[in-house]
Order: sequence, then structure tokens, then C-alpha cells
Amino acid sequence: MPTPSSTPAAQPTAWLATLHRWVEHSRTQNWIMVLILINAVVLGLETSPALMARFGPWLLAIDQAILAVFVVEIAARLLVHRSAFFRDPWSIFDFIVVVIALIPASGPLSVLRALRVLRVLRLLSVVPSMRKVVGALLAAVPGLSSIALVLGLIFYVFAVIATKLFGPEFPDWFGTLGQSIYTLFQVMTLESWSMGISRPVMEVFPYAWAFFVPFILVATFTMLNLFIAVIVNAMQSFSSEDQEATKAAVEQARDHVEADLHAEMKALRAELAEMKDMLRPPKA
Repeated sequence: MPTPSSTPAAQPTAWLATLHRWVEHSRTQNWIMVLILINAVVLGLETSPALMARFGPWLLAIDQAILAVFVVEIAARLLVHRSAFFRDPWSIFDFIVVVIALIPASGPLSVLRALRVLRVLRLLSVVPSMRKVVGALLAAVPGLSSIALVLGLIFYVFAVIATKLFGPEFPDWFGTLGQSIYTLFQVMTLESWSMGISRPVMEVFPYAWAFFVPFILVATFTMLNLFIAVIVNAMQSFSSEDQEATKAAVEQARDHVEADLHAEMKALRAELAEMKDMLRPPKA
């Protein structure tokens, strides 16, 4: 008579359980991380014509071998998690990155082959600390969007003023609204803003400092610091939520342990009571 583990229904379950342990094992994740790093180095070496002329076949072979491992790993995760695989954003990201790498080198979609370097970004899904950083950045998107809208409004107002004031004399910098926005973006980054833009304008318009200094104070020292503040706040909130989740998991595990201990103690007391009843001499 066959044992339950050897029946046809049990064999696939055992096989999937083994595959699940292999996919989720830390050693497998570490090997994937190493392959990603090796693949990043290979993709960098492929940009050198001299190295490609000398070691091109070897580099391409290594690249294809690593890609094959990635395909096997993604296929294994699909078999293990099935529909749950596509409910995880990180799994979808890994799937898209690997699919892009499988696009043929010729044809209408061959331009996407240049995006195969995105395989390096799989480190974001493999390394937990990087996943936390990306999660915090995504959590900061609503706040950053509001600040970006305010900054865009400031850029628009100052660009209109600059085009009307400085456009006739400096058409290369402020001739159109688009040119003014780009010039003000350069000023915001503080790249050659004084000697390259502000002082030449002040030679024609002596009071132009009254335009550039407030713009820098508002756009550079205020708005950009708000960007940093929102990101830092999101990182702290994300870290606090992670700590709270860890604390809740620990407390839940402790409650389970305490409940098990109470149940065992109760059962032990019942057994001791039964033993006392058995050892008690019968009444005459």
C-alpha cells in the first residue's frame, strides 16, 4: 500500500515545497546578488570597443549564461507563487527587467536592448535595505509632487518676468519663455550663475540683482530644502512603521509562546492531579 507522501497528489506538493525553499533560501538570494554584480561588470566591459574586440565572445557568453539563470529563477518564482507573483510590485519589476533582456537584438523593438542594463537595478529588490529606501522614496512622492507644483509655479512667474525684462537684450538666455526657464534652472543649481549670467545682465540692468537674489533664496535655499525635508520625513516614517511592524510581530510571537506555555502547564497540572488520584490509597 503506497504511503501518502508517495501518492501522485502529494508528489507535486512536495516538489513545489522544495522549490519554494530553494527560491526563498538566503543562499539563493546571495547567489543572485553576486550574479547581478557580475552582470553589471560585464555590461560595463561591453561598452569598451577594445575589450569587445578581444574578449567579446566570452563577455557575451557570460551575459547570456547569467540571463539564463535569471530566467530560471523568475520561472521558479512564478511556479511557486503563481498569481501572488503579480501582486508583488518587486516581482513585477524583476519580471519586466528580465523580459526586456530577452528582446531580440534585431527588429522594431531592438532599441529596448539598451535597457538590459536595468538588470543591475534588480539589486533594489534583492537587498532589503535598498528596498526600504525605495519604499520611503515612493511614500514621499505625494509630498514631493506638491512641492514640485509650487516650484513650477515659481519658475513660471520668474520666467515671465525675466523674458519681459531681459529678453530684448539677452535673447540667447531670456528670448523665449522656454529659454528663460532653462536659464533660471541653471541659476537654481548655482552653476556659473554669478559670473556667467547675473553679472553680465547687471552690466546692462544694474538692479538685476533684485531679481536674481530673491529667486535663488526662494528656489534654491527654500524649495530644495523642502524636498530634502519631505524625503527625510518619509524615511523616518517608513523606518518607524517597519519598527512597529517588527515589534508587533515579536509581541504576537511572544503571546503565542505564552499561550502554549499556559496550555502545557495546565495539561501538566491535570496529569499531576490524575497521578495523585491514582497513588492515593483507597478509603476503607
